[in-house]
Amino acid sequence: MAAKGANLRSQITRAMIGLTLTAFAVVYFGMMAYFFVIYEWLYPDATADESWRLGDTVMVGLVLGFGLLSAALIGWRLGRRILAPLETVAVAARQIASGDFSARAGLPRGSFGEAGDLVADFNRMAERLQQAEAELAYSNSAIAHELRTPLTILRGRLQGLQDGVFAPGPQLYARLIAHVDDLSAIVEELRTLALGTAGQLDLICAPVDLAAEAEAALDALDAQLAGAGLVVTRHLAPAVTRADRARLRQAFVAVLENACRYAPQAGLLVETGVAGETAYFRCTDTGPGLSPEGRARAFERFWRAEASRGRSLGGSGLGLPIVRAIARAHGGEALILPDSPGLAVEIRLPCRDLSLSEQDLDDR
Repeated sequence: MAAKGANLRSQITRAMIGLTLTAFAVVYFGMMAYFFVIYEWLYPDATADESWRLGDTVMVGLVLGFGLLSAALIGWRLGRRILAPLETVAVAARQIASGDFSARAGLPRGSFGEAGDLVADFNRMAERLQQAEAELAYSNSAIAHELRTPLTILRGRLQGLQDGVFAPGPQLYARLIAHVDDLSAIVEELRTLALGTAGQLDLICAPVDLAAEAEAALDALDAQLAGAGLVVTRHLAPAVTRADRARLRQAFVAVLENACRYAPQAGLLVETGVAGETAYFRCTDTGPGLSPEGRARAFERFWRAEASRGRSLGGSGLGLPIVRAIARAHGGEALILPDSPGLAVEIRLPCRDLSLSEQDLDDR
């Protein structure tokens, strides 16, 4: 980079010198043409003292030399100001390429505004790369941890069957199938989350009423909600938008299951409605809620509140991240509302189409 930088500085310096020489040539030959052609034509009776003299040539040469020296100094300083921020970016880029994602570019004093924008954009990119690297490392570790338990149980059961420790029977086979289903669910959740993160989640959108989908999700989980001791209150106002009905119901079920798992014996308020240009689904429980740190990390994959670590309460830690991925795939957002008595999760979707045809209603 040093050689390339020096080369660029020399190119800028040469360009400035060339510009100075070009300007000098235009002025010099213009003056020659004026004195030796145009001047004699305009003033044929001029004396020798009024024509071009040797002293004039010396003065022009001195002016040329001063101009070239000034151009060289200006070009060198200009090249230095241009290259200084580029060199800091190059150094940081090499550090990142070598695996140090904490490297950041500095902004030398006196840099151009565009150089400041370049350094700021580079540092933002480096920060995102560092976050992505940390998330990838954490996700890989968490995935291994999540898959290890059911795989270990499966292997133990199958080894017991092979060794004759367990007697084959419908109950044992049902347990094995349940563990396989758990593995399949985790794999499908990971696939959905990966597609959502990459912006490749396939959606089949049609006019959908969030109230109707929330009602269907509540009815499907009625026994589970009752088993968790949740007292459900429904305030389901019409909220029509265009969305993928299956993905939307998946998100609603994930939010409700989260409440069943972490807020048993609590009150549960489920609401839908429209606020401005946004249709929303909101689920608020009166459970223990989350700490400020927990609210900030609730949508991180595999993260669980301290009281629920180790899957003691079930769940893979992917429920809320999938909810957010589905919401963002629709151009909306999922968030934890502040200042709620327990935990309030809200899904917001843009109201793209407020007309719900009879055919769409019949298809539901």
